[in-house]
Amino acid sequence: MQSILGVLVCLAAAGGTLVGAEPEATQQELIQRLQRAEQRIGALEARTGNPSATPTSLAGASADDLDSVAGRLGNLEQAWQKMVAEKEASKKFTTFKPGGRIHFDYWSFPHTNDGIDYFEHPTTGADPGARLMFRRIRLFFKGDIGDSMLWKTQIDFNDPGTPEYKDVYIGFKNLPHNQQLLIGNQKRPLGMDHLNSSRFNVFLERPLVVEAFNEDARRIGIAMYGYTDDEVYHWRYGLYNLKNTSTTGRYIGDPLQMSLNGRLSSSPWYDESCDGRNYFHWAISGMLARPDGAVDALDTHLNQGRFRTRAEARSSSRWINTGRIAGAHWYEVFGLESMLNLGPLQVTTEYQNTWLQRDNHTAGTGPDLHFHGAYVFVAYTLTGEHIPYERTHGTIGRLEPFENFYLFNRRKGGWGAWQVAFRYSYLDLTDADILGGIEHDATFALNWYWTSHSKVQFNVIYGDIEQHAPVASFTSGDFLNMGLRFAADF
Repeated sequence: MQSILGVLVCLAAAGGTLVGAEPEATQQELIQRLQRAEQRIGALEARTGNPSATPTSLAGASADDLDSVAGRLGNLEQAWQKMVAEKEASKKFTTFKPGGRIHFDYWSFPHTNDGIDYFEHPTTGADPGARLMFRRIRLFFKGDIGDSMLWKTQIDFNDPGTPEYKDVYIGFKNLPHNQQLLIGNQKRPLGMDHLNSSRFNVFLERPLVVEAFNEDARRIGIAMYGYTDDEVYHWRYGLYNLKNTSTTGRYIGDPLQMSLNGRLSSSPWYDESCDGRNYFHWAISGMLARPDGAVDALDTHLNQGRFRTRAEARSSSRWINTGRIAGAHWYEVFGLESMLNLGPLQVTTEYQNTWLQRDNHTAGTGPDLHFHGAYVFVAYTLTGEHIPYERTHGTIGRLEPFENFYLFNRRKGGWGAWQVAFRYSYLDLTDADILGGIEHDATFALNWYWTSHSKVQFNVIYGDIEQHAPVASFTSGDFLNMGLRFAADF
């Protein structure tokens, strides 16, 4: 009986006759309404070209024949269910959803000394120079294939002459234990800040250690993702190629240079009573990699045993860089993460170690190496909003202002959300004969969220580099960088 009433309610919503029926409505009135509902069903079916499914009218039934009413209701329900089934069957087997983001930056370098200038331009020693640029111009398309598969394609056009693909994969979903399997170009699970979307991160650029040990993050691979039913634990692990193929689309070479990556994260405290304004996150992650440090002039590929990064700003060169390490045979990375959020206050930190083993026969090889780095930041939202946490991913989510910012019409909203943050970042890429450099950065950030999908970010970064391989005799330097970003996503 409930299903019959549900059909009548749906029909009433379309025609406005059954909603709010009086309890004392007579039997004759109900039958009249039923007749009108039958007429509407018939009209709908006529428009769809399927009049054969029109329920019988039972026109000869008397007004007091309850069995006739029940039969007519049954016919009506069957016709409605058939229409719904036909509508569902007519839907496309695959779905399609577009989206994207735009990040427009201005970067300036108010202070750099001679050492930094030569790290930026080794042959001329010219200073880095200010720049206007699109950091990201991304378009993505994603969807489902039936009820068991999914797909995604994401392209970045920030350099129009050389577009880069980002997430490009197909996968299987709804697997046991809330899991899905992805095959294609995707993020390697190493470092929380890299797994966070650039749409949501507090700072303009990622920390030194995260970018150095997982440069650009995405690689071609196959990976499994899952989480527990209570969402306390989340995991992801997979097998990846070490080469970044975002501009070439291919890896060529017999030594595949692979890595095995994994991450286990947990949110043992998540205050659901206040909509997740308070939580604690921890995670461990690791990577076991097999680069080819014995590359010679006859090989068709490059040695992927290398660690480097920019100074948390957009420069032409990476100022701290090991270069391709001769004899790199294996390396392992181990990372620790923690994040505590108390309403508008968040404290986040990560620490990563890398151990690299070298062979004993490649020209230029040497002893085994150890590199490491860490960062910690404190962020506070002045207007009271909080940074959400995605428990099924182990990453942060989208901050939503209490009131959106309106440029002209003040009656429609407020001043958006305002956030301040400070980050200290450290990276050591110097050990034994490898002089990649040691860097310390301190960053102040001011973020103004106009809406949940648009914001302005401002960073000031002071940094110092030492124990760098000599470039025009310079082994150290310090700098002051400033960055401004206008960001929107859709």
